[in-house]
Amino acid sequence: MRIGSVEILNRIVLAPMAGITDKAFRLIARMHGCGLIYTEMISAKALTYKNMKTKILLDLTGEEKPIAVQLFGSDPEIMAEAAIIVEKEGAQIIDINMGCPVPKVVKNGEGSALLEKPELACEIVRTMRQAVKVPITVKIRSGFRPENIVALQLSIALAKAGASAIGIHPRTRDQYYSGKSDWQVIKKIKDSVDIPVIGSGDIWIPEDVEEMLEITRCDAVMLGRGVLGNPWLISNTRDYLSGTAYKRPTAEEKVKGALFHLDLIIQLKGEEIGVKEMRKNIAWYLKGLPRTAMIKESVFKAKTRAEVFNLLDQYILMEKS
Repeated sequence: MRIGSVEILNRIVLAPMAGITDKAFRLIARMHGCGLIYTEMISAKALTYKNMKTKILLDLTGEEKPIAVQLFGSDPEIMAEAAIIVEKEGAQIIDINMGCPVPKVVKNGEGSALLEKPELACEIVRTMRQAVKVPITVKIRSGFRPENIVALQLSIALAKAGASAIGIHPRTRDQYYSGKSDWQVIKKIKDSVDIPVIGSGDIWIPEDVEEMLEITRCDAVMLGRGVLGNPWLISNTRDYLSGTAYKRPTAEEKVKGALFHLDLIIQLKGEEIGVKEMRKNIAWYLKGLPRTAMIKESVFKAKTRAEVFNLLDQYILMEKS
């Protein structure tokens, strides 16, 4: 698959997830064979204001290509200015967030609020397209509310405006992540546009990826919540789609994966920040494993690498005994 001039390694895509797909997470996803990696969503306005915390989110040094940087905003000129910055920093693809349901984003007319402003959405794409050479893509939802499903018409318009690919999570903004995603929306879009379509929603096991590809004929599948604490979903899916049997990680492999992730994030952000930010990730790594309630509680109180390692080592020893 190609997005514009960019060759994508395979049909497995890592979704942009705020507070999750930082550099450490992206490096791990690539180790597991992810075909295209997205950054966390980055505020175009903050980027143009040269906000240092925002600039850190844009650090792509040492990462294997291709990488897509996701921007959010609602002013076409500011989005274009931010796109120029992002292109200079080495992004191969720039994605526009038109699906984020979070109230503080929506109230500013950004994210999924743009689903109700198709003319503005298209103007943002056109303006960014004229400002940079790299492909501009868009991630959307089905619509803002169930009674107004706009994804098909909007996707057609965005493609005409110059979008090089459409990512679609077929839930409405009002649904957030409740209910069931409607994969038929993905199929309708795929049948109606001549650019790549990336499907998202309710992907938990490799078989779900195969089913989405068969039902929708989408070009690639975006993995989101299913990879939290489970980057093996990426490698397992890659194996499954190639006809190779896959093996789910053991409890020990999950713990070792969590500790590797912890060391990587400490290397990038320091021990204090790394341990704090890894707490939620460790809870996800331990999800579904037996007798982890007390371990999770203790991890959320831990302040050092040594404390976390000791807790998880004790857990593995307990499980082996």
